[in-house]
Amino acid sequence: MWLLVAFIAVPIIEIALFIQVGGAIGTWPTLAIVVLTAVIGTMMMRAQGAMALRDLQSSFDNLRDPTEPLANGAMILVAGVLLLTPGFFTDALGLSLLIPQVRKAVFAYVRSRVTVHSVHYGRQGPGPRDPRRPHTGRDDVIDGEYHEVDENAQHVEPPKRPTHRPTGWTKH
Repeated sequence: MWLLVAFIAVPIIEIALFIQVGGAIGTWPTLAIVVLTAVIGTMMMRAQGAMALRDLQSSFDNLRDPTEPLANGAMILVAGVLLLTPGFFTDALGLSLLIPQVRKAVFAYVRSRVTVHSVHYGRQGPGPRDPRRPHTGRDDVIDGEYHEVDENAQHVEPPKRPTHRPTGWTKH
């Protein structure tokens, strides 16, 4: 329901703001402000997006919880979409999401309303294994089967068509 209200309310707010600002400063300055906020916001979004990506990579490298860097990245992406949408209201929302303190407050609010039941890193347990194969007890061994292909021997199977190229797994 709230999404329907947003789709109706945001364009009405934008139109009202365009009329008010356009009446006060004129059409061309109004359009220049909208374009300028989009350009400045896009530059800010790119810089902060790169920082958010570095923070996310750092959290993965140090095995920290990536929730906050992911949320920051998502909010920066939403800010970019809002800044590229023409209008004063969406520009104000987009620019506010580019302020780190605002993002922290939004994240804290959302975190207080979400309950996390469990978080897992990496593989949990040994994983699926073919029960017909004996387990070696070593996780660094990969079981496999192979047979050597002798190109001079008589093949029981029909030979491959000449359209088949050898792969990296065949002997040349």
